[in-house]
Amino acid sequence: MAKSLNRYFQFLDSSGEAQPSGRLWYPAADIYKTPDGWLVKVELAGVSADDIEIEVHGNQLRILGSRKDKTCAAGGSVQQLEITYSRFEKALEFPGSIEKAKLEHNFEDGLLMIFLKTA
Repeated sequence: MAKSLNRYFQFLDSSGEAQPSGRLWYPAADIYKTPDGWLVKVELAGVSADDIEIEVHGNQLRILGSRKDKTCAAGGSVQQLEITYSRFEKALEFPGSIEKAKLEHNFEDGLLMIFLKTA
């Protein structure tokens, strides 16, 4: 079991520096149909609003960005890393084109709320 858990950790190299995992992570998302379009909620704890990109192509909504570890103090050493600090990507498909939808968003308490107004 320990081996299967270890694949989620970032390990230290011989220099003692934390190494980025280099793999994408895929945040959780909820999609709601509303009377005037769609509401998408994406869980992005620890991500800065400046590190998020939102793209619309046809019937697909893509959310991209990165989560960076900004809390490690100088002179400190890492004991354990379980949170993935790397680029993330989430692609969501809708039943029809959303290119002409009015896109509004807000980011608060680790949740990105995207409003796609089609009506």
